[in-house]
Amino acid sequence: MALLDGRICIVTGAGRGIGRDHALALGKRGAKVIVNDPGVSLDGVGSDTTPAEQVVDEIRKAGGEAIANHADVSDWKQSEEMIRLAFDTWGRLDVLVNNAGILRDKIIWNMTESDWDSVMRVHMKGTFNCTRHAAAIWRTQFKETNRPISGRIINTVSGAMFGSAGQSNYGAAKSGIMGFTICVALELAQMGITCNAIRPGGQTRMNAAISDKSAFAELRAKSLEQAKEQPADAPTTYGSELVAYLASEASAWVSGQLLQVRQDRLELDTGWKAERVLKNKGGKPWTAEEILVGLPKLVGTGPVGMLEFLGM
Repeated sequence: MALLDGRICIVTGAGRGIGRDHALALGKRGAKVIVNDPGVSLDGVGSDTTPAEQVVDEIRKAGGEAIANHADVSDWKQSEEMIRLAFDTWGRLDVLVNNAGILRDKIIWNMTESDWDSVMRVHMKGTFNCTRHAAAIWRTQFKETNRPISGRIINTVSGAMFGSAGQSNYGAAKSGIMGFTICVALELAQMGITCNAIRPGGQTRMNAAISDKSAFAELRAKSLEQAKEQPADAPTTYGSELVAYLASEASAWVSGQLLQVRQDRLELDTGWKAERVLKNKGGKPWTAEEILVGLPKLVGTGPVGMLEFLGM
């Protein structure tokens, strides 16, 4: 019996890159997959039904079951119709993988309102829309049956949330998605539904567009060199095996976490926590003058930068 036999899954942004690999990995393990992708360009412009259709063909040729969907996840109505498609086609939804995203990279003084809004709309609103519509139906089912739903929500974040020059919109959106993940995990726990985030990586059209001046440029170059040493059939992206596990019923014990898998490295990331605490004498409130002396002691040499975070 395959790990995901009979599981009903939706993967957004699944026509290319990491999303495509997620859809194929789920289909390979017996899941029925809705492959969502409107076929836009990297910056969110245009449309093309071909990418999603091609992934569906791959899954079917391998003996799996899949259907294509071209909804814009940032559209309230279209995202709702996509979620309902799973219920109308197969009677339920078990797994939602929020992967759709675009890039509008610019240094902050050149970034336009449209650059900011477009990235937030696809990443943050798209993740919210799909999650909200799925959760509403699951909630109705739970109230009717009083039985655990065994639903899985898997959101996509990025190392850019820890800082990346030229990606203030993208990094902010990914940070927001992580906060959203933790909140949703708490809200849906009573129904047996988990919500986790993954930080995938690999060679995709997104990281191919990263500026050579970005903090990620050296990491990308290193990744390309490592890829040359891998067998021809080795995966070019990482994260889909983790998605396959998190989509399974076996993952019911883990929720509200940020996980990464990269070749031989499986990682749990934590943040938004008290790293160090410095107490004022006598339990007194801090004054600005005392903070002047105390903060350097608390922080030390300063915040950890992106390169240090990556171990570079």
